[in-house]
Amino acid sequence: VQLVESGGGLVQPGGSLRLSCAASGYAFSSYGMSWYRQGRGKERELVTSISATGLSRNYADSVKGRFTISRDNVRNMGYLQMNSLKPEDTAVYYCATVARGRDYWGQGTQVTVSS
Repeated sequence: VQLVESGGGLVQPGGSLRLSCAASGYAFSSYGMSWYRQGRGKERELVTSISATGLSRNYADSVKGRFTISRDNVRNMGYLQMNSLKPEDTAVYYCATVARGRDYWGQGTQVTVSS
């Protein structure tokens, strides 16, 4: 199982970024996936999750209305569209899944929101 994030970078407050997660090595369409983030000196927190079919999505209160999770089960890709970014969104963002009874994580991608 491999998860590879991309799309992070430096953005000004109020800006947008789209993160991608390329999944391989397992039946991607059979499992849900999540995005987590970890700011410097903070604990890792769950940002959003999406079910295997994409029909069910959940968001942390801090990102509701600003972030959108999606997936493409043909391309084995997950996405996180982040709008109206705030400095407090600065963190390393990880995609994750629970497959075959185990947790799998990507290496993370840095998002920095700063003027």
